[in-house]
Amino acid sequence: MGEVPDPPFPTGEPYWYWLGGRPALDFVNTRRERCNRRVDCLVDDADLVRWLVGAGLLDASPSVSADLVEAARELREAIDAGVRAAVTGAPAPAPAIAVIDSCLGHAARRARLAVGPDGMPQLNERPPAESPRAALGAVALDAARMLGVPAERARVRICAGASCSARFYDRSAAAGRRWCSMAACGNAEKARRFRERRAGAAT
Repeated sequence: MGEVPDPPFPTGEPYWYWLGGRPALDFVNTRRERCNRRVDCLVDDADLVRWLVGAGLLDASPSVSADLVEAARELREAIDAGVRAAVTGAPAPAPAIAVIDSCLGHAARRARLAVGPDGMPQLNERPPAESPRAALGAVALDAARMLGVPAERARVRICAGASCSARFYDRSAAAGRRWCSMAACGNAEKARRFRERRAGAAT
């Protein structure tokens, strides 16, 4: 997933990863290395908009109102507080839930009637949110669905990799996934265990 340098850097975009399995967890993962350095990879408002576009929550990069990134970071940390509580089975912190709830008002989706490929009218929702604030509302809505439904909440995970702190949603049939990515953290852990066994055998 690439090592994150020490801040400051002009943009966090090279250090975003999309392995959370849902927007709320990908958003939480914009703070990297939570187990030690806690590097913020949402540098500014422009970075936030780029992330929302990359997540498919905005069609294009609109103008951004100043200081939206601060509200976004507050939402991100509130979601993570809910995630950590879900993973340990603890009650969710009420202030964190209040922050997520306060963003839900921006998540409203509007109906759209359009002509479908067959020429017949189709009723569906409008494309992804039309403003950064509405897109953050969509992140909050995903978090609310994830944390507010017991079956969803039970699949929230934190990677078991020794140096990783990525949050992810376990979609495996047995709900037994331990790594954010088998190709990265899973293989690294296997290699570490192999080295330990080899060193033990040698001594």
